[in-house]
Amino acid sequence: MTTWLITGCSTGLGRALAEAVLDGGDEVVVTARDTSTIADLADAHPGTAHVSALDVTDPAAVRRVVAEAEERFGGVDVLVNNAGYGYRAAVEEGDDGDVRRLFDTHVFGTVDMIKAVLPGMRARRRGRIVNLSSIGAHVSPAGSGYYAAAKAAVEGLSHSLRAEVAPLGIGVTVVAPGGFRTDFAGRSLTGSAEAIEDYAQTAGPRRVENDRVHGTQPGDPARAAQAIRTVVAAPEPPALIFLGTDALGAIEQVWDARRAEVGRWRELSASTDLSAGTDPT
Repeated sequence: MTTWLITGCSTGLGRALAEAVLDGGDEVVVTARDTSTIADLADAHPGTAHVSALDVTDPAAVRRVVAEAEERFGGVDVLVNNAGYGYRAAVEEGDDGDVRRLFDTHVFGTVDMIKAVLPGMRARRRGRIVNLSSIGAHVSPAGSGYYAAAKAAVEGLSHSLRAEVAPLGIGVTVVAPGGFRTDFAGRSLTGSAEAIEDYAQTAGPRRVENDRVHGTQPGDPARAAQAIRTVVAAPEPPALIFLGTDALGAIEQVWDARRAEVGRWRELSASTDLSAGTDPT
């Protein structure tokens, strides 16, 4: 039996994943800031679900939850860093406090969770770490710069971590979803209080008060949960996987555009080597 620790299980993808894993017979440490939102999962799976309050921005709470997992189930086999929320603002509009809280949740909360489970995974020479990112980290739409930056940080960290822990029997995968029918664009979406008129046509359409995406996303959280279970069970899980046809279409456009731009500027890029011309010294 595999033991999972999933952050952010109150709604959306985190809850769908917890339900799928529990229904599949595995053990899950189910977490949320408000445990009343996840108590029903423990009631339905009294032997395999352990509910725990967790705010990933609280390092003491992170250590406590991992210790509870060790005591109840003997360790964490799979960590899923899912907790997070959206933030919309033009870069100039972003509130410093809001931005720091965003990075505390998505980046430093993820780091703290990883550092808390790694000693046990290293000792057992096995484990899986799944870090939730977003297609936004690659598309970087106007109005989502801070969220895209936070998720890009998670991706960069994850790829380095993967190289560090692979020889220890630990796998690391980044999951980058497109739009899924969750509360992400509803209750979980936040934004800056300030709106600057000059950004009305660029960042403006993505501001919280202007968002029209909620309830129309193409992705099915239950299918995403099963896809993540498949990734975790794979003998050689991918470093990065995109979920949803919208994410696939978007990343292909990004890659094509970047290849074309690299080609246009290739000669100038290559001209900066010492071997390309006279030694400047």
